Amino acid sequence: MRLLRRRFALLAMTISTGIMNNKRLFSIILVVFIDLLGFSLILPLLPYYAETFQASQTVTGILIASYALMQLVGAPILGRLSDRFGRRPVLLVSVFGTFLGFLLLGFANALWMLFASRILDGLTGGNLSVAQAYISDVTDEKSRAKGLGMIGAAFGLGFIIGPVTGGLLSQWGYAVPAFAAAAVSLINLILIYAWLPESLTEDKRNQMTEKRPPITLAALLVAFQRPFTGSILITRFFFGLAFAIFQTIFSLYALQKFNLSARDTGFVLTYVGVLSVIVQGFLVGRLTSQFREDVLIAASVVLMGFSLLGWALAPSVLWVYIIMTPTALSGGLLNTLLSSTLTKAVALQEIGGILGLSAAVESATRIIAPILGGALLQQIGTWAPGVFGAAVMVGVSVYVFITIYNHPIVATLNQKQSAPVTVAE
Repeated sequence: MRLLRRRFALLAMTISTGIMNNKRLFSIILVVFIDLLGFSLILPLLPYYAETFQASQTVTGILIASYALMQLVGAPILGRLSDRFGRRPVLLVSVFGTFLGFLLLGFANALWMLFASRILDGLTGGNLSVAQAYISDVTDEKSRAKGLGMIGAAFGLGFIIGPVTGGLLSQWGYAVPAFAAAAVSLINLILIYAWLPESLTEDKRNQMTEKRPPITLAALLVAFQRPFTGSILITRFFFGLAFAIFQTIFSLYALQKFNLSARDTGFVLTYVGVLSVIVQGFLVGRLTSQFREDVLIAASVVLMGFSLLGWALAPSVLWVYIIMTPTALSGGLLNTLLSSTLTKAVALQEIGGILGLSAAVESATRIIAPILGGALLQQIGTWAPGVFGAAVMVGVSVYVFITIYNHPIVATLNQKQSAPVTVAE
């Protein structure tokens, strides 16, 4: 009878915890969706906004890159701060900075104000990595990839709706989408304050038996020197570079190779966005329940290489639509699985910091990719960015098979995930 009562109490506690975690999961996904909706309202319009201040193409490129450059600095620091002070306060600070950045953008009457708004938003814009850390707090290792995939789906959904809405609002001036984005950020700020509970609970903090690492650049860069986390971050960089070239150069590629209008290019990118939402929102959870994450990472890097080669050699727009399916599949899987595996390979007190460092690595690729991709397209031809990306992914495939696939740490993680839960009698 005593054993029965204990089992019943454990079941009740499990159900209660599950309900609370589901509420937290839904809350953080909503926060990410609203955040990305505001971000994507203004992002495609920045070049046109800068043009009203007589900015050259070079200056406009620097303006766009300034956000990624500042995120390169801010994201690891915000991630490490969230390990120390909690996810909720850092999210509040981050979204408040985004709100101020969009307000500054709306009131801009000079080019320097555009730069100031993007720099402020970049420095405080590490909220995606903090949201991923939040997901890691409220999911177990079996369901973490699924949870992070849902974050990716919310990210993609925001990018599908935002640019269209921003384009419609811009007919009343470029300041209008900026103020709309500020309003969306303010709603998000209120939502986090009123509804989002802290995920780094007292129980979680008590599990952090090791000393919390300091908030310094040297402490963050130690992750690159570790044999497994370093391999994942290096894979993130080179995969991110190849994929970012595709993302940032695609519009120019479509114009030069197929003479597509802005509307038709938008249709292709929307199609890719919908595929990414499906992959990350639905397929990731199913695939990770059937296959090991290192196997899926190894398969995805190979598939991405073939996809980028297919994009480079596409003979028609129809072929571009066809090749977008494996591109979205491999890209969605890699973005989710690299983050998921990272969170499982470090101690609890390092999750925010490592995800912030991963976001910084990705930001670095978004600084390099437009310059490198544009040079390849202009100097060699429309096929060059895709072939370069495919060649990079060949190297990444070899690297993944040597350093990540079947790594001893992966075996340890698999044993932890498959370990049965026992009840003390």
